[in-house]
Amino acid sequence: MNRNLFFIAAALLLWGVGEGMFFNFVPIHLESEFLLSKQQVGFALGAFGFFMAITHLPGGHLADRIGRRPLLITAWSLGLVSTLTMGLAKSLPIYLIGLFLYGVTAFVASPLGSYVTAARGKWKVGTALSLTTATFNMGMALGPVTGGWIAENYGVRTSYLAAACVFVLSLFFITFIEKQPIDKHDPESPPTGLWQNTRFINFVMIFAFAVFALYIAQPLTPNFLKGVRSLSLTETGWVFSAGALGNSLLALGIGRLNPRRGFLLAQLLVTFFAALMWLGMGLPVFMLAYFLLGGFRAARPMAMAQARELVHSSQMGITYGTMETVSAIIFIIVPPIAGFIFERDPFIIYPLAIGLIVISIFVSYFFMPRQASTVNQLS
Repeated sequence: MNRNLFFIAAALLLWGVGEGMFFNFVPIHLESEFLLSKQQVGFALGAFGFFMAITHLPGGHLADRIGRRPLLITAWSLGLVSTLTMGLAKSLPIYLIGLFLYGVTAFVASPLGSYVTAARGKWKVGTALSLTTATFNMGMALGPVTGGWIAENYGVRTSYLAAACVFVLSLFFITFIEKQPIDKHDPESPPTGLWQNTRFINFVMIFAFAVFALYIAQPLTPNFLKGVRSLSLTETGWVFSAGALGNSLLALGIGRLNPRRGFLLAQLLVTFFAALMWLGMGLPVFMLAYFLLGGFRAARPMAMAQARELVHSSQMGITYGTMETVSAIIFIIVPPIAGFIFERDPFIIYPLAIGLIVISIFVSYFFMPRQASTVNQLS
């Protein structure tokens, strides 16, 4: 591992610790502190997804044009400010400003992915991208237990302020990464335009359905654990920590596979999550369910690695930006739908998810690309 990947990994590990202290508790906080209904919580999370969605394409475009390091430092700084805003907020409008500002930091995904891809050395793309998922979620495994304990003993706002302190240290590490040269293509032989690349467009459509199927059961599950399964915040923190541990370990394990096979396996694991949440009882079962939900996070680098094979290296930022935008649009659409279903029957969302994922696995197996595109030979 070169020095740049080391500092990226260290910064992401710490950011995971900080984010884990509060992020999974956001739906619960909106319901208990600001007295929102389940469907209102869904709309708030959908709005959060909207602010994520509008950032990815500009982030990817700027990464290709001005470089990745400035965008990474900007995103880290903005995340710190938004977390402090949420922690200090005593009214819903101020809290939502902080929450939506935190959503804007999602533009970091494209420059981060392209930075790690360029810095990977002899590593495979999927392995390098899985490193970022694994280190971030290793931190996320520590954050929820700590954040849940702080919230129960010192108040929810204190957990945000503690997270901000961890973010300061994470920002310190990210400033040590080196600048990278900007990738360019031969003006005499430009690559196929991204929006004219039919293999890539077809892949994105399959990816979009997969994300919808994998995510539909997730947004209101924290409320399900608290309101239906009657878990305390501390117990919920243990569940979230198990999930983050699964995110980390499964990303490392699946990241060593062929990206296409890894993407299929990741989807299968999420079906087990939905089944255990639907039929299971008891804290250990819910912890196992969230551990297996790590397949959702592991699926992302596998999809990114496949997309990278379909485009030229000079289009890497905008490619990752497109993929992240698709995910973010799903994150807008799904929470209100999940909230609507949850208020009518909190259990039915899980068999629905299982059915959709089975369809997604079928579509992915038969229609996703099986070989790298020749465009990769020009990269």
